[in-house]
Amino acid sequence: MSQSTATALLIDFGSTYTKLRAIDLKRSEIIGSGQGPSTVTSDITIGMEAALADLEQRIGSLPDFKYRLASSSAAGGLRMVTVGLVKELTAEAARIAALGAGAKLIGTYAYRLTAGDIAEIEEHQPDILLLAGGTDGGNDEVIVHNAEALAGSGLDCPIVVAGNRVATDSISASFDAAGKSVVPAGNVMPEFNVLNIEPARAAIRQIFIDRIVHAKGIDRAAELFDHVLMPTPEAVMEGARLLADGTGNRQGLGPMLVVDIGGATTDVHSVASGDPTLEGAIQRGLPEPYVKRTVEGDLGMRHNAASIVEAAGLEMLLEESRLPESRFLEILDLILADVERLPDSEDEHAVDRALARGATRIAVRRHSGRTEIVYTVMGPATAQHGKDLSTVAAVIGTGGALVHGSDPAGILTMACADSNDPESLRPRNPKLYIDSEYLLYACGLLGSVEPEAALTLGLTHMHPVTQEEHRHGRSSAVE
Repeated sequence: MSQSTATALLIDFGSTYTKLRAIDLKRSEIIGSGQGPSTVTSDITIGMEAALADLEQRIGSLPDFKYRLASSSAAGGLRMVTVGLVKELTAEAARIAALGAGAKLIGTYAYRLTAGDIAEIEEHQPDILLLAGGTDGGNDEVIVHNAEALAGSGLDCPIVVAGNRVATDSISASFDAAGKSVVPAGNVMPEFNVLNIEPARAAIRQIFIDRIVHAKGIDRAAELFDHVLMPTPEAVMEGARLLADGTGNRQGLGPMLVVDIGGATTDVHSVASGDPTLEGAIQRGLPEPYVKRTVEGDLGMRHNAASIVEAAGLEMLLEESRLPESRFLEILDLILADVERLPDSEDEHAVDRALARGATRIAVRRHSGRTEIVYTVMGPATAQHGKDLSTVAAVIGTGGALVHGSDPAGILTMACADSNDPESLRPRNPKLYIDSEYLLYACGLLGSVEPEAALTLGLTHMHPVTQEEHRHGRSSAVE
């Protein structure tokens, strides 16, 4: 068999680095890894060629890859604005659809757009705007008003219309007449409290592939890869979905939570129905998507370290780090002054660990559902808001604080249920894993063409951790 039928190159054009993973498809093993700077603002080919040279230096001559597939979060990622009717309903449905498509949400609006709103949206300069509003056959006045306001704006980006289908044709015509690029999609909420986000998600992905890749300059290196399939956060979500659900031939890990602790945000993904498991619990609010992503923009390990302290509480972080307040704050100031700084002393590692534990605890708490006691004509009852993740089987951690930290298990346990917060529906007894080779995005990309190989790759390289085990143990999820 020639090398061209046996290998895949999986590429992530990141905000800082272009990362490569070369995979042996027959053995579902990593041949090698490489990286280079993400030179999107100048010529992305330079960074890609540097990453290929790094890979070649590590593995020898490069094979003739059967697949060369890419994801991207470069040049600010997929920047999106969403507009809906009611904040808690269609506006929330639009937000869920945008995050589920791997977007970086930079603005959310509800009700009738004002002149000030339009000016603010223009200032945001989004890559895509998602316009929703009204159930099918319901209120169309607000979405028509908002469409007219956007049509008359200076906005220059594709607009996905995913609202009341009765108004979609006239709205699309008004955008066409104004010279705006418009893509109709199914209503994100066709009926009251019914989510239908997949059509909008598919439309966003297609726009990303057809237009955003060009707009970001990524296609300048087109001869070095075959396709940019999706934004990197969506690739991570697809990798998580594959590892959770498995394929028709092989089981996955079961319902899953992924915690990705980054320098600017902490992202949480869940692959689970989230249906109530408490006897008699009543689901309240919007239904939850099976695959859900939340992005906590105030919980970044570097850019938002001070926000983690504010959200978690200084006293708790001092207890976690076991450092005097003066020393903790001294290190925090160093981080805030240099967001590229990496810990190089025991004290700095202790602060990083405390920040990571705080970010994980708060991000997963926000992502997970909660219960509360409500009073009805039949007496007290338990109401559930959000997803019940208490029976999640696996929690996977990724990001530098986990992969390079000395206590990944101690950080990941913060994603689990806490007896001091019994209303939170976080995982009760999951197995903990570390994505130490940063393969979730690669599994998502490879799964689009070789799902069996992608599943084996992921299961082999998600390494279990416990309080007694160090991350460098070579056990895997297949054992």
